Amino acid sequence: QVRLLESGGGLLQAGGSLRLSCKASGEPFYGRIMAWFRQAPGKEREFVAAISRRGVNIYYADSVKGRSTITTRYPENTIDLQINSLKPEDTAVYTCASGQIVVDPAIPSEYDDWGQGTRVTVSS
Repeated sequence: QVRLLESGGGLLQAGGSLRLSCKASGEPFYGRIMAWFRQAPGKEREFVAAISRRGVNIYYADSVKGRSTITTRYPENTIDLQINSLKPEDTAVYTCASGQIVVDPAIPSEYDDWGQGTRVTVSS
């Protein structure tokens, strides 16, 4: 089992930037897809971005594409997500996920392990 620990988030201003980190520990990180999902109040969980361990394959949701960057710090088993030009609709609990065999990175059920989540609130 992989343990995931998120950091970052908090109360931010619209137009600003967000940086989240997720550190994985436990089973070997090799071959896994790491991802960020978010869930806003009253809404379903939504895919944000995903990256393979060495950063070869990267995926973004349309809602953040062009203003987000997901990167991996491979030796540290950590991924980072930066979202720029924040909007109030970016307000959500952001959760890191890890999957060994992921066919469609946008589908939550493809992932095996989840973090506890970190809350992000964007004020207008």
